[in-house]
Amino acid sequence: AASASALAAALIVAVLVRPGPAFGASAPFRWGQATVALRDRGVRLANFGYLGHMWELYAMWAWVPVFLVQSYAQAGWPEGAARLSAFGVIAVGGLGSVWAGRLADRHGRTAVTIASLATSGACAAVTGSLFAVPWAATAVALVWGFAVVADSAQYSSAVSELSDQRYVGTALTLQTALGFLLTLASIRLTGTLADQAGWALAFLVLVPGPLFGVWSMLRLRYTPEAARMAGGRR
Repeated sequence: AASASALAAALIVAVLVRPGPAFGASAPFRWGQATVALRDRGVRLANFGYLGHMWELYAMWAWVPVFLVQSYAQAGWPEGAARLSAFGVIAVGGLGSVWAGRLADRHGRTAVTIASLATSGACAAVTGSLFAVPWAATAVALVWGFAVVADSAQYSSAVSELSDQRYVGTALTLQTALGFLLTLASIRLTGTLADQAGWALAFLVLVPGPLFGVWSMLRLRYTPEAARMAGGRR
């Protein structure tokens, strides 16, 4: 089903999508500009925010479904309900992304990313402690699922706006590569802690990610470079 959906998307793009009036030439990737993307203060802080976000996001998506299945099983609740809840936790992120995108254009990218990171970090801090109370764990996990991915698109938007326009492709490639590389560590570490220390502690390892992200986006908010984002809305 996933493969068929991807094929359908490709056909829709090929047949129905046409470049709009603001479409520009693709920005190429250049190895020599990779370090420039990190030396630029605004781009660096936006990337730091993204890395904090990515430390949490994929580990949350990977392990919250397992957490809910085990929580429901211990309480004697149906496994099907746990799986449906896990689906909802991930799916609700779509609504979060729409909400964040609209608010970011109106109120600024740093404001939305900070709010999203703070919310998801708080959920990461408490979800594991609710293992023995499945309904409460599910409720918090749904909030977490909404917030954890809501800010995702804002970091690439910020880097696109803050980077030298000649090298946007390089900056975005570097951001994506570093972010997904980081997920290898957080996914593995969360699972290891769940096995060895239990769920009450497992998700706590994700909290530093949102904290680092909040710190980075707060710093970005008060830099002159931030005025280039979202039409001057920081």
